Order: sequence, then C-alpha cells, then structure tokens
Amino acid sequence: MKVGVVTFPGSLDDRDAARAVRAVGGEAVSLWHGDADLKGVDAVILPGGFSYGDYLRCGAIARFAPVMDALVPAAQGGLPVLGICNGFQVLCESHLLPGALIRNDHRKFNCVDQRLVVENASTAWTSDFAAGQEIEIVLKNGEGGFVADERTLDELEGEGRVVFRYAGDNPNGSYRAIAGITNDRGNIVGLMPHPEHCVEEGYGPSTDGLPFFTSVLRQVVSA
Repeated sequence: MKVGVVTFPGSLDDRDAARAVRAVGGEAVSLWHGDADLKGVDAVILPGGFSYGDYLRCGAIARFAPVMDALVPAAQGGLPVLGICNGFQVLCESHLLPGALIRNDHRKFNCVDQRLVVENASTAWTSDFAAGQEIEIVLKNGEGGFVADERTLDELEGEGRVVFRYAGDNPNGSYRAIAGITNDRGNIVGLMPHPEHCVEEGYGPSTDGLPFFTSVLRQVVSA
C-alpha cells in the first residue's frame, strides 16, 4: 500500500505521518505541494503544521496548491484522504468537508493528551475501532474550534458523519464537541487531534493512533 504524505511550506508533521504509515507496513510516498501529481498512491494524508504560514486563514492558501488540483477530484472519486489538524483545515477550505476551524475559544494554544469517543467506526480510516470506544491521542492547535451552521451540524449528526467527539471538557469550543468528521462516502476524514504521534510505545500517551493507519491498509487491500 502506498500512502502519499503531502508537504506544504510550513508542514511540520509530515515525517511523523510517514513514520506512522511505515509502522503498519505501508509505503510512505512524499508528495510536494507544488506538483499536481499523486504518484499513483492508494491514499493521501494532509499533515499538521502551518501551511503557507497560516496566512489569511489556516489552510486558505494551501487549498490552491497544485497538488490539490489532483487531490480534490481523486478524493471526490473515492480516494481515502486523512486531514490531520492543519490538514483538516485544508479539507474544509477545499470544501471536501463542511464547516470551518476557528481560533480556540479560550484564545490559547492547546497541547494536551486528549480523550476522544469514536462515533463512527465505518470510515476508511476508522474501521479498526469500535463505535463508542474511548481513545486518547495528542491534541495541539491554536485554531481548532469546529464550527458550522445548525443545518449542517444536524446533517452531520443525522447522517452519522461525526467521527470523533471530545470526551470530558471541550478543549477548544468546537460546536457539539466535534473533533472529527467525514464525508458522505466515508473515504475523507478530518480531525484536529494527531494520531500520528501515538503509534509507538513511549512516545505519546498511547498507541491509539495505530488503528487509523491499519484501517486504511485493510481498506486498500480489500478494495
């Protein structure tokens, strides 16, 4: 399985994402933001960081990168795509996922071990979880508050497209404590916490990030 990891100017978790892919036996393929070429990969990760310095809005410039010209139609066609933190912001700015991410309601940067509840275990990136399972992975963001209008929020809830919800205190003011969502096909997932930092013992609070990557491996192999 080949998983592309996009590097934008300002990406800082691309190597961590590549390491997570290799940890489950996949091949990590570097994708450069300036190339409209996905190199025949089976899935793509948009990593965390500060793409293009987070100018204008987080992810607002990255959505116009040449690599997105190739990624958007591929994702719309069913290619599994995972957007982590800044990658989630890019997915929303690209309209591959609804809503937007705004500054944390407490106006401070988060860097915590965060508990999540798995709401949807049927996406390309969550099938190795169980619905209702509680996991703990790293959360680090300054603009991680997920917002959308009430109609969109009701649609996400009603269609089972809320994938993760914050457990305990809401760390950033996200509406309805939403930590991650998916599209209607379940191939695109965006979330603010960082599963790629939780794939090895002794690094991070758990290894609860591993099922993200084993899930997509199974999805690709069985396709």
